[in-house]
Amino acid sequence: MILVTGGTGLVGSHLLYQLVADDKPVRAIYRTEKKQEIVKRVFSYYSKDYLALFNKIEWVEANLLNIPQLSEAFKNIEHVYHCAAMVSFAPNDYHKLRKTNIEGTTNIVNLCISHHVKKLCYVSSVATIGDSENNRHVNEETHWNPEKDNSVYAITKYGAEIEVWRGTQEGLDAVIVNPGVIIGAGIWNHGSGEIFNKVYNGLPFYTQGHIACIDVKDVVKSMITLLESPIKNERFILVAEHMPYKKFLNYIAKNLEVKPPHIEAKSWMISIAWRLDWLKNKLTGTPRKLVKPMLKSTLNKTVYDNTKIKAELDFQFTPIEVCIKNVAKNFLKQA
Repeated sequence: MILVTGGTGLVGSHLLYQLVADDKPVRAIYRTEKKQEIVKRVFSYYSKDYLALFNKIEWVEANLLNIPQLSEAFKNIEHVYHCAAMVSFAPNDYHKLRKTNIEGTTNIVNLCISHHVKKLCYVSSVATIGDSENNRHVNEETHWNPEKDNSVYAITKYGAEIEVWRGTQEGLDAVIVNPGVIIGAGIWNHGSGEIFNKVYNGLPFYTQGHIACIDVKDVVKSMITLLESPIKNERFILVAEHMPYKKFLNYIAKNLEVKPPHIEAKSWMISIAWRLDWLKNKLTGTPRKLVKPMLKSTLNKTVYDNTKIKAELDFQFTPIEVCIKNVAKNFLKQA
């Protein structure tokens, strides 16, 4: 039996689809039944018989911080895909991020060990990869830099990775994947889906940075292949392409048949934007939307080396233009 955490997220829902399509016995953790509708929507993009596939999943209500609930979910489990995470770049969310991303992962690792799970696959992020000396080209061996102005999200995902590596020292076999920006259909109010939403609704700005991205289906394919392989206690960068933001946004606009962004957001404009957003938060309590690390990442031109995954698995990535075209098609179905 396979356990999937974060099954109602972008990666988790696509992973569940592939596992049940392959007729694998799957148990998935959920927090609210309402979020299961996301999974049904994702399944409907790929199969007319999506409800029958959805009903193959054994759902268990559990919170990553509730050990008794998790213990029930772990009964008779042999393999675990840990996709669950909180994503936020707002400094005010740091303690919530620590709870979910670090403490939650600690619980998953401990239960994997106590239940003699054969192998764990953990979904991390390129945010945990360090900087190279020239701040341009990094790989799996590049060390984390604690002195860098890291986002609270990156800090907690790195802390979660430490827990996975601690598990490997205690006998747990594990692999970690570090995806870039994951492009996929089904969730349109945050993550990459929100980018499609904003472009569709007239996003005017672009930056001169590059986006390191990958098709969600490639993330899932690599995860399954790695978990089922003899490879263990390794991490893998998952980035298909590095594309200029202007080109990336223009291609989304083209496939959504809307006007592309046409105003360059320069670095000084971005600096003013996050400061004004911070001030608005302090004066009115309005949740942060334009956080410094998130905005600075849109100016980033770091290159993430994907040689390792291609060499180990002979992996071929889906071209991002093909991915964008498919995601845009599904977006327009509900627009």
